[in-house]
Amino acid sequence: MFENLSSRLGDIFDGLKRRGVLKESDVTDAMRDVRLALLEADVALPVVKDFIAKVTESALGQDVLRSVTPGQMVVKIVNDQLAAMLGADDSALKLANPPAAILMLGLQGSGKTTTTAKIARRLTRRDKKKVLMASLDIYRPAAQQQLAHLGKQSEIVTLPIVLGERPLAIAKRAMDVARREGYDVVILDSAGRLHIDQELMDEVAAVAKATGPSEKLLVTDAMTGQDAVNVAREFDQKVGISGIVLTRVDGDARGGAALSMRAVSGRPIKLMGVGEKLDDLEEFDAQRIAGRILGMGDVVGLVEKAAEVIENEDAEKMAAKMLKGAFTLEDMSAQLGQLRKMGDMKGLLGMLPGVGKVKKQLDAANIDDKAIARQHAIIQSMTAVERRNPKVLNGSRRRRIAAGSGTSVQDVNRLLKQFMMMSKMMKKAGKMGKKGRLGSAMGPGGMMPPMH
Repeated sequence: MFENLSSRLGDIFDGLKRRGVLKESDVTDAMRDVRLALLEADVALPVVKDFIAKVTESALGQDVLRSVTPGQMVVKIVNDQLAAMLGADDSALKLANPPAAILMLGLQGSGKTTTTAKIARRLTRRDKKKVLMASLDIYRPAAQQQLAHLGKQSEIVTLPIVLGERPLAIAKRAMDVARREGYDVVILDSAGRLHIDQELMDEVAAVAKATGPSEKLLVTDAMTGQDAVNVAREFDQKVGISGIVLTRVDGDARGGAALSMRAVSGRPIKLMGVGEKLDDLEEFDAQRIAGRILGMGDVVGLVEKAAEVIENEDAEKMAAKMLKGAFTLEDMSAQLGQLRKMGDMKGLLGMLPGVGKVKKQLDAANIDDKAIARQHAIIQSMTAVERRNPKVLNGSRRRRIAAGSGTSVQDVNRLLKQFMMMSKMMKKAGKMGKKGRLGSAMGPGGMMPPMH
């Protein structure tokens, strides 16, 4: 989401870092460019003014201008102020004694129902909570059925639908069922409207009063720009919200809504939807998001994603193979499968430090989920003997594999070339491991990412 802003800021700060000495005029010129970049990214004007004033004041301090690395210090100041603007609040969901209610708020089309299912899945899988979902949306056609379908898909219980029941009655029934059947959390998916009106506000206020939710989460679409900020302000003033969930963060938005949201609404961004799958939900960490915007990456987030899909036992087996210098196409296939589980490839690459500077090369390399799926299919089309000993892959075998995987012989040849390069890297890593330097040669979770 912050791709354009990150690129603009990267160019500005590269210019500063190349200078051995900074004059006041260098800093003020750079801040003028930063101001323009933020405004173009759709950050609210009052937020931009406050941000630039604070950064300029700190950056013009004598400790910075006389520093050995003044450019780097200015970047650090910008990073700290970005993190402060995004909010240093604890983004974890606050849950009271069971059954704790979470009330989902938002306008129609913001992604509220899907986000309800994503949060339920996250609480179930990561926090081992027993979760009940209930749809209060009796107005939008098939809204209740949509949540029931998502519940089946994610194996999370949804409150049975009773035709003609009003939203307040549904909420009370959900809390009664949760108390009787020992649920830890009840997520109430309230109805949305195309715009904010008094009827909507009265309804959610009544539900909130009856259920006493631990969290009142406003779901807003990051791609709606400043409208999302205005919606957050109105919901907070009229109903009161405890936090914000940004959806479609993976879209082609300019990102200003996220940067403005915390400053304008005064409420923390707690979670963000980064894709269409039910697992594509991340905790919002201001320091890490600031790092991504400034091209520093988010290695911690990348390691966390890897840890979710890679078992310690598997990582240890891979490390043992590396120490022996052994690496087969079966191992490569396993790693490709793990990469696919971790999510969107471009999103993962965006978490690597400095990746913005090689964006054009990455685009030309065509690294995407389809490429990973293609490589996986090629290896799966091989026999067990071929996967363990690729030297037997003559021309006729390669043609058979290409036909079986729906790819071309050139694709098969390309994958085998990459495999040979990875094998060499693994052997090198094995030698380093024997000298105690294995960790530095491996990627997150013990994985070596495939090359393209």
